[in-house]
Amino acid sequence: VQLQASGGGLVQAGGSLRLSCAASRFTLDYYTTGWFRQAPGKEREWISCISNSDGVTYYADSVKGRFTFSRYNAKNTVYLQMNNLKPEDTAVYYCAAAPSCFRSASDVIFNPAYWGKGTLVTVSS
Repeated sequence: VQLQASGGGLVQAGGSLRLSCAASRFTLDYYTTGWFRQAPGKEREWISCISNSDGVTYYADSVKGRFTFSRYNAKNTVYLQMNNLKPEDTAVYYCAAAPSCFRSASDVIFNPAYWGKGTLVTVSS
């Protein structure tokens, strides 16, 4: 089971990047997928996941309205389109696969079983 994120780089504030995450040795059809990020000196932060059961996409408040998470099943790949990037978006971004992604009474629950290697996004001011 492998997940490989790519597409990171250096971008100016207000710019855009699209991250890709390709799965190999397993099909994403049987998993929900999502993204996390970890900024320097900070804990890993969940930012988005797509529910397999109903296709609903959930976002953290910090990225809602700026990031779009999508799947391309035929390519076994998911994407994270990031627009209007801010310096605080600077982080290593990780894709992950989990059995489920759903909203509880107060939180979105997404507990990865598989992690990809991260890709660094740097947003300059």
